[in-house]
Amino acid sequence: MMKPLQLREQFPILDTKVYGKPLVYLDNAATSQRPKSVTEAFVKSCNSANSNLHRAVHKLAIDATDAYENTRRRVQEFLGAAHPEEIVFTSGATAAINLVAYSFGEAFVGEGDEIIVTEAEHHSNIVPWQLLCERKKATLKVLDVDDNGELQIGHLKELITHNTRLMAVTHISNVLGIENPVREIVEICHQSGVPVLVDGAQGAVHRRVNVRDLDCDFYVFSGHKLFAASGTGVLYGKRLLLDAMPPFMGGGEMIETVKFSGSTWAKLPGKFEAGTQNINATPTLVPALDLLEECLGDAELAENQESIKKYIYGFLENHPRITQYGRPADIERKVPLFSFKVEGAHHEDLALILDKMGIALRSGQMCAEPLMDRIGVTGLLRASFAPYNTMEEAEYFTKCLDKAIEMLI
Repeated sequence: MMKPLQLREQFPILDTKVYGKPLVYLDNAATSQRPKSVTEAFVKSCNSANSNLHRAVHKLAIDATDAYENTRRRVQEFLGAAHPEEIVFTSGATAAINLVAYSFGEAFVGEGDEIIVTEAEHHSNIVPWQLLCERKKATLKVLDVDDNGELQIGHLKELITHNTRLMAVTHISNVLGIENPVREIVEICHQSGVPVLVDGAQGAVHRRVNVRDLDCDFYVFSGHKLFAASGTGVLYGKRLLLDAMPPFMGGGEMIETVKFSGSTWAKLPGKFEAGTQNINATPTLVPALDLLEECLGDAELAENQESIKKYIYGFLENHPRITQYGRPADIERKVPLFSFKVEGAHHEDLALILDKMGIALRSGQMCAEPLMDRIGVTGLLRASFAPYNTMEEAEYFTKCLDKAIEMLI
């Protein structure tokens, strides 16, 4: 077992001071920090295996290709996918969703068809579907949340019609911190033959994911939220669907043959990986996932996260000036990610004051404007915790938040 302080030793940036105060980093839902194993893997790739992939027969190219394809197999294992070719590398969850929206849309969506999203989605899981619907003259339908942030699953069946082509849903909301009942959603959709895309940008961080167990058709996540280098991301797709989808982009590597009379496409996953890939950053997913799985499986770290969650949740819930959003009936479905407003104080003013105290957290709409409209706010504060955060940091945060509120009110 590993204590949070032992884990923190792997993250040099956590020793940073901000305005003379020790850094308390609580913006993990936006971007996690990097352990030394990840930065070392990046530097090693740059210094010893920096070459284009798949194309040349020299040693550097072979080493770079091996590292890249070994990473694919590691991600396959992490997600429990059936085949390595079901793993497509992208620049992040946003790129992965856009890939599906374009390619799946070209193959399966036409005029009068429907796509379903939820009211709790990140912009990245709304706008690509809006663009698809505009392009195809299809309709975007929305599954609402209730006042506590729970998806109104009972309404899903009535949203689905014979024209519904796909549903897109977040595994865990980046605003509400609630784990959605993805398996139930998949079952309901599959009863009507509707595929499901799951945005796992937060889900893959906080939960063990097995895509075959979920039976989702697509699952996406970003590397930069789970300790890996930025510019890395993953699309999992069932092989039959990926085979049926046309390429998203054209260029080198995604082709089998090129003639002026017409071209043919590479086998999966190459068909969706046009051009020079993120040679040096993609292999950082291996040490990142290794550490993430160690964290998820460590009883002491899990107990620390649970203690922090209950402490912060209780503090926000009982504070006379604070309204907390994301209040599931079962707190077990809540992760240590908290969004809230303070009566009489603007979220950005509070964030600026807390920054001067060394606390980094998010303020604003969290790229979820429709959800903000549903809540009736222009923005919120968000504190999101990672396994390397300590109870001492949580207590310091609540103390400083109270002090900031006193300064403004």
